[in-house]
Order: sequence, then structure tokens, then C-alpha cells
Amino acid sequence: MRVMLHKIHSKLHHFMAVPAILLFGLFFLYPLTQGIGISLTDSNGITAPNFVGLQNFIDFFKDDRARGDVLITVYFALGSAPLLNLFGLAYALFLDRKLAGRGLVRAIVYLPAVISPLIMGYIWYFILQPERGYLAHVLNGLGLGFLDVNWLGESTSALIVLIIVNVWQYVGMTMIVYLAGLQGIPAELYEASRIDGAGRWTTLRYVTLPLLYPSIKINVVTNIIGSLSVFEIIVALTDGGPGYATESLSIYIMRMLYGSFTGYSTAVALVLFVIILIPVVLFLRMTRKSEYEL
Repeated sequence: MRVMLHKIHSKLHHFMAVPAILLFGLFFLYPLTQGIGISLTDSNGITAPNFVGLQNFIDFFKDDRARGDVLITVYFALGSAPLLNLFGLAYALFLDRKLAGRGLVRAIVYLPAVISPLIMGYIWYFILQPERGYLAHVLNGLGLGFLDVNWLGESTSALIVLIIVNVWQYVGMTMIVYLAGLQGIPAELYEASRIDGAGRWTTLRYVTLPLLYPSIKINVVTNIIGSLSVFEIIVALTDGGPGYATESLSIYIMRMLYGSFTGYSTAVALVLFVIILIPVVLFLRMTRKSEYEL
């Protein structure tokens, strides 16, 4: 009887995984295979599609606008993801202390993350309008009217503004994950480091950061994915302009889809999927080695 119960128990965990496998197949594998099939056609969403093989992918890599959008997307991610983690960690370290009103400060920092990025983008759009925006009134009131320029009208400054607004909105979400990790570190470790004479930076390097590896992995992966698939904040602030100077791949995909290039836009979406997958996989492999060394 005991042997039979052991066999049933050993097979039960396989059975419990069935719902997760079904959901994974239904919401990931099936759409992925369908997308691969559509990307190999000239589908326009209306007439019957014809098989074109890899022509959509060839057209993508020949398109100067598409290649430029890849660079813009990568530049945005290179600016946004590191800043989100740096400021999120700094906020978490500061607000992990026993400070008066820290709960209120945490709520204020986190609040923008729960607001729609499209709405937040429109708010910043009205703030940054030259001559008539709120920032212009503040600068003129302080006698700094010369700083009132069209920040969204130049390609370089527009991309910088987009990165800053994105970091400002989502730094609270990154902070919360780091706070959860910090609160899971036993206080005894900090006491032991103080007894051993370790300073603040030494404790941060050899105690806090190694034990924050799970939180770091979560934040880095989610920030890479979010930054490379950025969409709403760009639509609200610049709509990809001036020209195509701030157009991300996500916006390019949307415009190709609405232009009845369904097969081509699906192919570009698969390219974006690979662009996101590569840094995520590389980072996970690097951190797995680091955890093993610890």
C-alpha cells in the first residue's frame, strides 16, 4: 500500500503541471506558430494570402527606416533599463531605513507606475510644450526663459526626454521589487558585518548586492523587455517624430499592420521577439554563473 501511494505521489506533480502546460501552449506556442506561418505570406488581412517564404524578412533588413527603428529601440533600452535599475535600487536602499513618512514617499514614487503610460505621456506632452506648457511658465517665472526650448522637436533631445519620462514613471515598480528583496535579508548578516568592521560600501558590495540577485534578475529582465517593446509613451509624446527619429519597432509594427501589411508586420514582430530574447537569455546565463560562483 505504501509503495502504491509513493508511486501515485511521484506521478502527481506531473499531472499538476498539465494546466500550466496547456495555458503555455494556448497563449504562447499556438500564437507563435500562427505568427511564423503568417510571416511567410503576403497577407494583408483581407484577401487570401500567398506564400512568399523569407521575403518579408529580407525586405525588413533592406528597409533603412526599419533598421533605424531597431537602433532607436536599442538606444532607448540602453538608456532606460540601466537607469531604472540604478534609481530603483537607490530609492529602495534609501527608503528601507526607518524614516518618518517613508510609507508616503514610497506611495508617491510608486504612484506613476499605476497610471496608464498613454495618459502619463499626454500629461508630460502638455508640460513640455514650448512657450505655453507648465514648464515654460515655471522657467519664465524663475528668469530662465532661455531654457524653454522645443525638447520634443529635436531627435536627440526627444529621445532623452522619452527615456527620462519612462524612468520617472516606472522607477517605483523597480523600487518595490528591490524593497522586497532587501526586507528578506536577515538583520543578523548586517550585524555580523558591522562587528567585523565592514563599512557601508563594503557591506553593500559583499552582503546586500549578492543577496539581492533574485530581485536584480527580475528587474533587469522585466526592464529589458519593457524598454525594447516601448510603445505608449512614444505615441503620446512624439508619435515617433520628428520624422521617424523616435519611432520604435513596436510603433513600426503597428503602422505596417494598419497599412494592410499583415504578413510583413508579423515578420517584424518576430524580429522584435528575437531582439528581446537575445539579451534576456544572455543575462540569465550570466547571472546563473554568478550565483553558482557565490
